[in-house]
Amino acid sequence: MGHLNHWLHMHADQLDQSSQLAETVLPALAGDQLLRIGVPQEHGGAGGDVRDAIDAIAKVAEQSVTAAFVFWGQRCFIEFLLQSQNRALAERRLPALLAGTQAGASGLSNAMKFLSGIEQLQIKGARHGDGLLIDGGLAWVTNLRKAGFVAAAAVAPDDGAPPIIVAFDSSETGVQRSEDLDLIALRGSNTASVRLVQVHVPAGDIISDNAPAWLPQVRPSFLGMQCGLSIGLARASLAQASQISAGSRNQLTPRIEALQATLETAAATLLSGVHDGRFKKEAPAMFRLRIQLADVLQQALMLELQAMGGRAYLNAEQQGFARRWRESSFIPIVTPSLTQLQAALQLFDSQQAATAPGATA
Repeated sequence: MGHLNHWLHMHADQLDQSSQLAETVLPALAGDQLLRIGVPQEHGGAGGDVRDAIDAIAKVAEQSVTAAFVFWGQRCFIEFLLQSQNRALAERRLPALLAGTQAGASGLSNAMKFLSGIEQLQIKGARHGDGLLIDGGLAWVTNLRKAGFVAAAAVAPDDGAPPIIVAFDSSETGVQRSEDLDLIALRGSNTASVRLVQVHVPAGDIISDNAPAWLPQVRPSFLGMQCGLSIGLARASLAQASQISAGSRNQLTPRIEALQATLETAAATLLSGVHDGRFKKEAPAMFRLRIQLADVLQQALMLELQAMGGRAYLNAEQQGFARRWRESSFIPIVTPSLTQLQAALQLFDSQQAATAPGATA
């Protein structure tokens, strides 16, 4: 990651505050072969599994959450194809996605909320031959490269069949990308909204014909890679705090070291749970980890701020603190947001209480 690290170090603030370099992020990630990490070799990858992808996203997030967010979107789409039974679609799409010449966007935030009972599906579909005609929109999608993209979305068919996960291409008639959303940070991430008007999706572009069964299988990877953003940013913030505190007589060093230990324990729990498959059955345990990592990140930034003192507020001396502070404000609200996760956990806990032995109806 040497070349990429240097590039990110040079451009992290610009990636955060401007869209000028947005089109160059994906080629930069692909140039260091990062998109192939954790992808089986028989599919053109470097081998390993999704744990390696989470680690790689975390390493990028230490330098730039904008770049890591793009990486997450691309790698999620790759993962959806790896976990699809539509092998022909995967074989057709994976080479360009792994090479970074084609942008892939997750587009499944709405679907993940739907899975947790938080939101209705925003895209409807009517049968058309052996495919679908779809209508609707996605309010917030990352890695919608202006040069073109393919995105995943959940569609509610109008015939009462289970929701379907499809891939749609920006070159299709009826796919309308908005201008970039006017964000306070992560502005180089090609984040926009999409409107779909009578977009034709052939049967060959269906990722899964049963979203409620398929989504829980892929959610641990989706959420696990997303947690890489928190892990990497918290590591960067704590490393900075540690470096400053080591040379001073403040009382922060024990607190920094304790939080670093908490962070690494949580990260290790995440990797093992994603790998052994338990989060497919135990979603609440994963939700709690995502909430904990967001909390650790907020604490890390407070420690960095306290270690720096007034210098954190001086532009010439803040050493990336202002960018990390802005980047961190995205973590609680990225889907599934902390409030959505807490609502899902409350619902789960009340269902558990209702079915517990001795519970009264």
